[in-house]
Amino acid sequence: MMAAAVLALYAVVAVVLFPRLLSRGEWAERAPRLAISVWLAACISAVASVVLSALAAAIPANVIGHGLAKFFEACADMFSDDMALTSPGARAALFGAALVSARIIYCGVAILVRTRRERRQHADMLNILGHHDGKLGAVVLDHDEAAAYCLPGRKGRAVITTAALRSLAAEEVAAVLAHERAHLRGRHHLVLAATEAFSQAFPRLPLFTRARNEAARLIELLADDVAARRHSRIHIAAALVRLATGRAPAFTLGAGGETALTRVKRMLSPAAPLGRRERMVGLAAVALLLAGPVVVAAVPGLRSFLAHHCHDIAIF
Repeated sequence: MMAAAVLALYAVVAVVLFPRLLSRGEWAERAPRLAISVWLAACISAVASVVLSALAAAIPANVIGHGLAKFFEACADMFSDDMALTSPGARAALFGAALVSARIIYCGVAILVRTRRERRQHADMLNILGHHDGKLGAVVLDHDEAAAYCLPGRKGRAVITTAALRSLAAEEVAAVLAHERAHLRGRHHLVLAATEAFSQAFPRLPLFTRARNEAARLIELLADDVAARRHSRIHIAAALVRLATGRAPAFTLGAGGETALTRVKRMLSPAAPLGRRERMVGLAAVALLLAGPVVVAAVPGLRSFLAHHCHDIAIF
């Protein structure tokens, strides 16, 4: 029961305090890819802690210990009369774990299905109203609003409007299309789908709401950085200024939007990237967030296994 209590307490602390801790400083802007990983790991860690807490409370440690070698036999024994799972509290804990898992899976699948349908409909529209420009490697859409975005999916494509082509210099067009291709190669729409699933599954909880917003912001910074590897930051900044008011469909990833002006400042005055030691700390934090709840949940079962099968080993 101690492991269950620790995991439950950790989940509460993670949901409330992690958004404040992860938002401190400017480290995320200096390493957006790492920051995205940390936010996702924090969300997974919190949900996993809730599920594992319920399982730890419901399943006795000796069942786990003996079940390391006899997993299927342990699964059958879990519902025998002499097991703790027959108690109402244990059954309620298992039901809660199943409910949490089902909720996040349902929200994730629903988001993927909906956005896939919307993207397919938009792709059909582009096939009719747009035309592929082989020189640009993008679909040109005749529209009087300057905008550039990408349509993710199996046949992802970058899209730019004729108004954007008229307002942007050739170098700026190349830079903004590199930004959109970075989204496509990085499959950033899946990151957004994951954070949106957490947010919808557990609404109004600070961690998941903040993770969704931060992911949307950070993937734009990451795409800017990828584009800046081959294109001038000045050209990227100029393109962002001209596309700042452009509106892309909700199920796409656009170069403009609310974060455009702050990204312009970042392009013109880039901060130094994180050092090697700082990145190692960040990677260690990701590993700890993902592995920590599993380790805490596994300790009672491992101790039980050692106690029953390794009698010569002193159990601490």
